[in-house]
Amino acid sequence: MTGFIPSHGGYRELKSFQMSEIVYDATVYFCEKHIDRFSRTKDQMVQAARSGRQNIAEGSMASAVSKETEIKLVGVARASQEDLLLDYQDYLRQHGLPLWGKDDPKTAEVRAIGRAPDRSYAVIPGLIALPVLLSLSRNGTPTQPISCMPGRPCRASSRFL
Repeated sequence: MTGFIPSHGGYRELKSFQMSEIVYDATVYFCEKHIDRFSRTKDQMVQAARSGRQNIAEGSMASAVSKETEIKLVGVARASQEDLLLDYQDYLRQHGLPLWGKDDPKTAEVRAIGRAPDRSYAVIPGLIALPVLLSLSRNGTPTQPISCMPGRPCRASSRFL
């Protein structure tokens, strides 16, 4: 039997929330490494990633009271993620870096992460910079793949997964 107010919350178990948290962490990491700290772009990218994550959580909590509010907040989360995607595409274009196509092997590696049964950051310990699998030097030229463990220094590696 359900109560007067239907169950709500539980957003931490949502795959969309788990993935948005990875994207948020990766965006903060990426911006700290590759975007000038005084740049408005840095603020906008971090805010878009945070907004995606926060609106999924808020929508989940609001679901008990209003499905309309839940749907609107999830829509805001999607729009924020699209805004972030455009910022990453702008970065690649402006720095002369390739945008991977759907059939690129690197794209397949990233998509494999999205198909993992539990997408939480805790089960992907070697990955922080999800949007960019290549470490970039300060001038934007590709170097080597990079992996990072919480509490440990990042290291270059020849393989991500």
